[in-house]
Amino acid sequence: MKEEIAQYEIGKRHLANIMGKNAETFTQEDIDKAIEYLLPSGLYAKKARPLMKHPYEIFPPQKSAQFGMDGRPFHWLFYTAKPNYYNLMYDIVWKIEALKKKEDESYAQTTLFTKPKEINLRSSEWIDLDRLKQIVLEKITEEDHNNFINLMERLVSQQFSATEEEFTLKYRKKYENQLSQIQIETPLIDEDGRQYVKTVGKRKSCLTSLTLWIQGSGKFTINGQDLLYFRSKSSRAQLLYPLQFVKKIGEVDVEATVEGGGHTSQAGSIRFALSKALASFMDSATVEKMRLAGLLMRDLRRKERKKPGQPKARKKSTWKKR
Repeated sequence: MKEEIAQYEIGKRHLANIMGKNAETFTQEDIDKAIEYLLPSGLYAKKARPLMKHPYEIFPPQKSAQFGMDGRPFHWLFYTAKPNYYNLMYDIVWKIEALKKKEDESYAQTTLFTKPKEINLRSSEWIDLDRLKQIVLEKITEEDHNNFINLMERLVSQQFSATEEEFTLKYRKKYENQLSQIQIETPLIDEDGRQYVKTVGKRKSCLTSLTLWIQGSGKFTINGQDLLYFRSKSSRAQLLYPLQFVKKIGEVDVEATVEGGGHTSQAGSIRFALSKALASFMDSATVEKMRLAGLLMRDLRRKERKKPGQPKARKKSTWKKR
C-alpha cells in the first residue's frame, strides 16, 4: 500500500505540473477536472472512464496480520472465523452488564428515583449490513446483522444507556436531510422594487412557467385569463391550496404560462411551480411543513398503459368456461 500511495503522489505532482497548478494544494477535485480535460471520454459507464483516486479509495481495507512469527493467532477469538464481529458482540454484552450493575447500585443508594438522560435516536437509524461488514472486515450474514441490532437495542433500552452514547452513535447513521435535496430559487427584484421568483413546474406532459411577486393584490393570471381558466372547482381549489397553506391568499400576484396536458395535469403543474416559488420567501420551518404536506414533491403518477389482449390496463375480459 505504501508503494501505491507513493505512485499516486508522483502522478498527482506530474498532473499538477501539466495543469500549471501548485502540487501542494492540488486536491482530488482538481485531479478529476484535469483528467476530464486531458482525457475526455464518451463512455457511458462512469467506471470505465479514466480515473485517478487515492489507493485507500480503490483498494478495500484488509484485516491486519492474523498470525505471529511462531504461527500462533493474535486474536483470542480467531477460531470463531469471525473474531472482529464476535469481539464487538462480546464488548456490547459486557457494557449491558455494567449498566445493569450501575442501575442496581443506584437503587441501593437512594430511595428517590430520577429518570436518567436518554440518547436521542430519533434522527438516525442503525447501520446496514454492508456498513457493518466494512467495520469488522469480515463476511457476516443477515442473521449476524440482526443479532447485532437486537443486542444494540438491548443496550439502549437500559436506564443508564446515555453513558455509552459515544459508543452507540458510532453504529448509527443519520437520516438524510430532505430539505437539502430541494432546490429553492433566490428572489430577484424588478424595476418597481418588488421581489419576485421564476419557477417551472411539470405534471405528465404539461409544462408551466410561473412568476410570483410576493407583494401583490391577489391577482392570478393563467395564459392571459383569471382563475376561471379552469371550469372545475376542484382544479381551482388545487391551485389555491399552497397559498392557503402558507396564509398568503390575496397577498401575492401570480402569472403562469401553461403548455400541453389536460386541465388536471395543468392544475397540478401550476400548483407545483407555485409551491416552489412560495418556498423562496418562507423560513426553514415552514418549508419543512410544506415538504411534509407534499407540496414540494413532483407528482410522477401517469396513466397506466393498456395491455395487449385486455380492454384496459387492469380490466380483464369476462371468463367463460364454455
